[in-house]
Amino acid sequence: MNDVSKLWYFENVDLFEILCPSKTPGLEEKHSPNLYGKDEFIYFPDEQSLNIYMIADGRVKIGTYGDDGKEIVKAILTSGEIFGELALAGEGKRTDFAQAMNANTRVCPMTIDNLKDLMKDNQELSLKIFRILGFRLRKMERRIEALVFKDARTRIVEFLKEMAEEKGQKVGFEMMIKNHFTHKDIASLTGTSRQTVTTVLNELREENIINFDRRRILIRDMAKLT
Repeated sequence: MNDVSKLWYFENVDLFEILCPSKTPGLEEKHSPNLYGKDEFIYFPDEQSLNIYMIADGRVKIGTYGDDGKEIVKAILTSGEIFGELALAGEGKRTDFAQAMNANTRVCPMTIDNLKDLMKDNQELSLKIFRILGFRLRKMERRIEALVFKDARTRIVEFLKEMAEEKGQKVGFEMMIKNHFTHKDIASLTGTSRQTVTTVLNELREENIINFDRRRILIRDMAKLT
């Protein structure tokens, strides 16, 4: 099990079972996930931070808006990942939005008060939640640093490496990333343009470092991905 898998399944604590019990046999009728259509908002900026959420199925975009009204994408999350966790850190109102990216996106909400009650009696759960908060904070710090100090190609390459480390599957000596991200998504997450993403990915393919299609990105040699 890789480090990211350990993040979500820390010792004997399975967040999916706690935050989304509809996935646990026998609890489906007691806990029905909220269902959202494509592009439907789960919450908006300035709404009260009352819940933490786990994605049962689909993808969710987390973002905000700049002073000019332009959308700024912070993260694109998939099944098994949580969001809205800043409410645990004392966020009174949302500073970002959460939006479903797929039809029939299923999301499991849990109130912050209920989660805090669970954490009081479960040290392992508390440790895991704090690890998630720290992981997200470090990831955001790295992204800000990259936007300030690194060029577009480096940001795109580091995004691929990060995705491989977090969600990649080894296929022989190669690493496969199931392609949940369009070129537009990658551009939003790396502060580049869709044209730049396409150019860099094509260059990497010509150099036989990666191969890709609409379903996956295959990294042939992680050491050469620089």
